[in-house]
Amino acid sequence: MNISYRPSQQKILQYTHGTMGIAAVPGAGKTFTLSALAAEIIGRGDLAPEQEVLIVTLVNSAVDNFSSRINDFITSRGLLPRVGYRVRTLHGLAHDIVREKPGMVGLDERFGIIDEREANYIRKEAVSAWLAANPNALDDFLDPDMEESKRDWTRRQQLPQALENIALAFIRSAKDRRILPDQLRYRLNQQPAPLPLAEMGLAIYQDYQRALSYRGAVDFDDLIRLSLDLLERDPDFLERLRYRFPYILEDEAQDSSQTQEKILRLLSSGNWVRVGDPNQAIFETFTTANPQLLRDFIANEADFQRELPESGRSQPAVIDLANQLIDWVMEGHPDANARDALFPPYIQPTAPDDPQPNPPLNWVGLHLIKKKFSPEAEMKALVESLTRWVPKNPDKTVAVLVPRNTRGAEIADMLKKEGLEVIEALSSTQSTRQTAGALGNIVQYLSDPQSSAKLATVYRVWRREWREDDEYAEFYKHITKLVKKAGKTEMFLAPTPDEDWLASLSESEPEDVINELLFFRENVQRWLDAVTLPIDQLILTLAQDLFTEAADLALAHKLAIVLRQAANDHSEWRLPELTGELAVIAKNQRKFIGFSADDGGFDPDRYKGKVVVTTMHKAKGLEWDRVYLTSVNNYTFPSNQPNDSFISEKWFARDRLNLEAEAIAQLDAATQTGEYDWYSEGQATLDARVDYVRERLRLLYVGITRAKEELVITWNTGRGESTQALPFAALIREE
Repeated sequence: MNISYRPSQQKILQYTHGTMGIAAVPGAGKTFTLSALAAEIIGRGDLAPEQEVLIVTLVNSAVDNFSSRINDFITSRGLLPRVGYRVRTLHGLAHDIVREKPGMVGLDERFGIIDEREANYIRKEAVSAWLAANPNALDDFLDPDMEESKRDWTRRQQLPQALENIALAFIRSAKDRRILPDQLRYRLNQQPAPLPLAEMGLAIYQDYQRALSYRGAVDFDDLIRLSLDLLERDPDFLERLRYRFPYILEDEAQDSSQTQEKILRLLSSGNWVRVGDPNQAIFETFTTANPQLLRDFIANEADFQRELPESGRSQPAVIDLANQLIDWVMEGHPDANARDALFPPYIQPTAPDDPQPNPPLNWVGLHLIKKKFSPEAEMKALVESLTRWVPKNPDKTVAVLVPRNTRGAEIADMLKKEGLEVIEALSSTQSTRQTAGALGNIVQYLSDPQSSAKLATVYRVWRREWREDDEYAEFYKHITKLVKKAGKTEMFLAPTPDEDWLASLSESEPEDVINELLFFRENVQRWLDAVTLPIDQLILTLAQDLFTEAADLALAHKLAIVLRQAANDHSEWRLPELTGELAVIAKNQRKFIGFSADDGGFDPDRYKGKVVVTTMHKAKGLEWDRVYLTSVNNYTFPSNQPNDSFISEKWFARDRLNLEAEAIAQLDAATQTGEYDWYSEGQATLDARVDYVRERLRLLYVGITRAKEELVITWNTGRGESTQALPFAALIREE
């Protein structure tokens, strides 16, 4: 294999031992360089037969990518394939560690690991139980000017979801600090003043852990915590692992948490290479990730500091824009406290003879649309632009990057109506949402068969293809209205000689209407008969009548498996609870992988001539020829100015308190060993604003650096006239 390395990569490949910190820019080839370094270490012959280079990365999709690249490198040297290295996610590594000695950390040999869906369910149940037992406990945190009727509505409709978010952040933070419920209870008992949010968090945390214990299971955060416990408790085991992994190479280190860092620090025998880009740390807010850990490691601890500053991804104008953003943040951001969000290294173009040369300079490829759009007008302008551009560029890739899944779904729907091919890389695709929604609506009716309104919804779902059909649309609307007015549904579905709704209609409605209702009745009766079947069989029965496309039938089969598992996990669940599982998928509230791009990795080059719609977060690590950045305003990217708003500050909370931030601050107050008086209500909210501003600036940087040749930036007024374009927009060069 004849490979040409850049000068910066050559310096890294000269590494032989010690600690090394590498700051990499977007598109610099981190995976390529780390893979080459792993092969270099293996090829030197320094490893004993039972030793391996350990490569730790962030997501499952990167594991196969690393393994494939390293294997190519070592086989090109004539070495044995798949020998001398091991690639793991941090959670996979923690699982390997705990599985070797589960009894040492109090686990059964057959312990299970709950997935995200089950963890969310357990937290939701714990939150519901706490609210039922303490219905007015958080009244002091509600806006005192709210009317009582609105306050009651807030308790019922708003607080549960808000508390689920608080519980998630609180439990994860406690586990990253390795504070168990009993320990936290003891600490809270020692406090000189009450910490009500921490008390609430503890109560939910206790219920959550009890539910895990009852299942004989742990969650992913427990795996991290317990693996560190095991390494600290068993020095002999730790030494065996250190010998097994004499070199540790860590990818995406900007997303490491303090506990994750401690694990790798313990495992390292002194040879530890960490690579990442703190400017792309976009998963920080209310997670345990902390990009400052990598910055501190590079600045203060690493024996060798290296950079990967060259990137062949983007044309020079896009690179210039990204570098301008770094300068503006450091020197001109309105909030001085946020000026450390972005740092050099600046992105440098590759050399002219580089294997990955930059696209040619094209200032016209930067489009700043300064027009003040409404949210709807912005979507319309995007669709019109893409309708013109895509047919002229069938061999190019293009993406629309949105701040939220719901916004992406709306844009995708509009694009499809214009006849453009769309790839949705959102929580779930439109087809998945529609399939789940169709099944969910019918199952919801079957759980409440007395409702004529729900029966009318069933008809709309059953005949949904007629909605846009010029020949049948009016007929479809007429039947729907008739069913909705049916009154007692049993008079339609199970008529008697004295009560037969359909017979009464025969005098006023034409024959084709009566025949349609008869046909509909036959289907509904069959579905009602199937209610006694297990949920997966019920779903498959419905699918056979609802869908004809192979993809829809396959999705229904996958949904049936998910619901079967949910029913197995919760024997007390009936149709209403199972309908809820379909609803969260239909509403794009939970990731569900259908038969489009999945966790195996997303390759934009597979979709030339099609429009990819995804969130800015999910776009990290990807690139397209043309990129649309939407909603670049002070709501999506606040600068901590008077008119800015923050998504974690709920409208119903008094004094604009960020309850998640305050709960974690109270957790810290209870667990710190210093004086109590360092905690002051409201300070955590102010700090969280700055943290959020920093993260959003890095998200904007990520969005800009996804573009290879052309970049279009638009903004909208969002929630009102106080919403403005991001101040940084003034720095972008005119076309």
